[in-house]
Order: sequence, then structure tokens, then C-alpha cells
Amino acid sequence: MPTQRGYRQACGVARGLDIVGERWSLLVVRELLLGPKRFTDLQQALPTASPNALSDRLRELADAGVVRRRQLPPPGNVRVYELTAWGRGLEPIVVALGTWALAAPPTAEQLFVSADSAMLTIRTYFVPMPEQPEVTLRIELRDHGPAGVFGVRLTSAGAEVTHEPPGEPHAVLITTTDALLAAFGSDELAGLVAAGAAIIGDPGVVRRLVTGVRVPGATGQGSNGTAGPRGAADSRQRLPER
Repeated sequence: MPTQRGYRQACGVARGLDIVGERWSLLVVRELLLGPKRFTDLQQALPTASPNALSDRLRELADAGVVRRRQLPPPGNVRVYELTAWGRGLEPIVVALGTWALAAPPTAEQLFVSADSAMLTIRTYFVPMPEQPEVTLRIELRDHGPAGVFGVRLTSAGAEVTHEPPGEPHAVLITTTDALLAAFGSDELAGLVAAGAAIIGDPGVVRRLVTGVRVPGATGQGSNGTAGPRGAADSRQRLPER
């Protein structure tokens, strides 16, 4: 059992909290939904989690069968963490929690949004238009460096998001996380352009993306927004984690 403070109840909710109820556990799951990551990648995505706390959560999740550690073959040859098939079953729970949190009282505190959290907003809330052709995008969130490069495929079924950008995308969008979040739901690209975004290729594809992401009750998140699913982002803490 991951937690030392188990609820000791037969209830499924209590058992689930025994497994993923410790601090940072569900955010680790969120960060692995789009694919495997190195420990340093997880540190970058969860900057206020101490290395010891992050190591503890990964070990506990691995012991519970939610996460596994794997060695990538050459030329990568690095250790990564990834969700097991059972662990991937947590995605609808993370999505539901984030959507539920949309109704939480707003906060004036400066909030941090990880790159994967922002991109999960696309996968969660993009509303497809069946009559539209399949298109691909490369998205670069320049405030996240190499970790902010993604591939997006818009299909008649929804939006697919990966860490592997397409070789010849229909459009490339280079922007910041805040600008992207603020653009969701807009019919225009003026806000993105005004925020310094670069669009290469077909701007109509970028417009289709941002117009199609419809976060319930949101008109754009801005710098204090949350994402992927919105409401699941972690905030910058003023006190060190333990």
C-alpha cells in the first residue's frame, strides 16, 4: 500500500485514495498521460515537488502497479517512467476531477501550468467537426523549452496529442503557454499574434484548433489559468516542499 496512513476501509473510494491519494500522486499520473518521462522531466513539470517527495511518489505508484520504470533502447539509453495499462485507466478520473474543479472559487495566486497540462486541455476539450479533414500541427511552447514540443492531430473523433511532432505538419504554432490558454475558444488569432506567437503554414488549421477547444465556463485562462484538464494544474508554492 503506497500510503502509510491507509484508510483501512473496504470502500472503493478509500482504496483508490490509498493508492493515489498522497500529495503529487495524481499530478505524476497527469504528467505521464501523454507518454513516458525521465525523472528530470517530471521535476521540470512539478517544480515545487522536492526530489525526495517525487521519488517517494514514483516508488509508491510503481509498487501499486500504476507506474513502471523502463530503460529506453539506444540511442536514448535512459530510464523513463510510464503508466501501466491499469494506470492509464486513471485518465477519465483525472479529467473528471479537473472538470469538477472548474466550479472552484478563483484564486489571485500566480499559478504554474505545465506543458503537458496545457496540451491535455486540447485533448480533453477539443470539439471535433466531422466534416473537416484530418490535419496535423506542431506546437512549441517556448516557455517550456524542449519539453514544450508536441504533435497534434485533429480528426473527426477529436484531438490526438503526443510528444512526437509530425514531420510535415499543416501548421506550426510557436507561442507561450499563457497565450495558448487565453486563445482557447476564440474565433480569431489576433490575441495569439499580439502575444508574439509565430504561425507557419496554414493559419486556418491553428484557428480550427483554438476555436475547437471549448473549456466549460471559460473564456480564456490567461496567466492564472489551469489546464489539462483545467483545474488540475499545480501552483507555485512559496514554502519548500517536504
